[in-house]
Amino acid sequence: MAKIAFIGLGVMGYPMAGHLVKNGHEVTVYNRTSSKAAQWVEQFGGQSAATPKEAAKGQDIVFTCVGNDDDLRQVVLGEQGVIHNMHAGAVLVDHTTASADVAREIAAHVQALDIAFLDAPVSGGQAGAENGVLTVMMGGEQAHFDAVKPVIAAYSRCAELLGPVGSGQLTKMVNQICIAGVVQGLAEGLHFAKSAGLDGLKVIEVISKGAAQSWQMENRYQTMWQGKYDFGFAIDWMRKDLGIALEEARRNGSHLPVTALVDQFYSEVQGMKGNRWDTSSLLARLEKSRS
Repeated sequence: MAKIAFIGLGVMGYPMAGHLVKNGHEVTVYNRTSSKAAQWVEQFGGQSAATPKEAAKGQDIVFTCVGNDDDLRQVVLGEQGVIHNMHAGAVLVDHTTASADVAREIAAHVQALDIAFLDAPVSGGQAGAENGVLTVMMGGEQAHFDAVKPVIAAYSRCAELLGPVGSGQLTKMVNQICIAGVVQGLAEGLHFAKSAGLDGLKVIEVISKGAAQSWQMENRYQTMWQGKYDFGFAIDWMRKDLGIALEEARRNGSHLPVTALVDQFYSEVQGMKGNRWDTSSLLARLEKSRS
């Protein structure tokens, strides 16, 4: 079993780190809010550390799962960052959804210390983390991927290496681009069904058996129809992710008109004080315009 540090106990990291303990690994956690780390230790065992640097000491693998590029730089490269206590031959795996640029920046820093790095954003939401069935999209070297894949299996059902460092983050951008269009289509379909006087639940039960089927449809249509939007990935985080994708698109010359439009729609939902609503709340915007 591996000796592991897990940095960041948000809605994703908290259960992910727990699965590592359940699978027999020795886990030390760090969280910016220390009470959350204490709660995790009480629930799962393991131990907590006062800083990322302290958590990383002597560990075979260090996982990070924080909010954004700046948070990642702080916990890895900052004065109390993990880089200052990781030994040569250790592996740093970042589960943050961040930019490909910061992944390459960190890889360059740790390579000089003979530390391996994999960017490894995840998909599957809070439910996927809690149930241990996340999809992990990874960038880095094959040997490093092979070394950590059995450990990551504790909370994933699919983990794939997509190419060199940065490829995991680029793939996560593709993931978010696809989700944005699918959720908007589902919101418009339900909005149309309601306007037409149809029983939306029956409609989805039928069309979900055909070509319209999607994960979003299967898992969100009932709560969307009920006007409940507290079941997953928050709009604030989705807009962060879409902003990363749109910025990358400007650099690589790709055209994302639907993604840009849906990002604007999400900003309107934020204006409705829906910052913490889940991404399916695009329907709330349409319902508001109808009233």
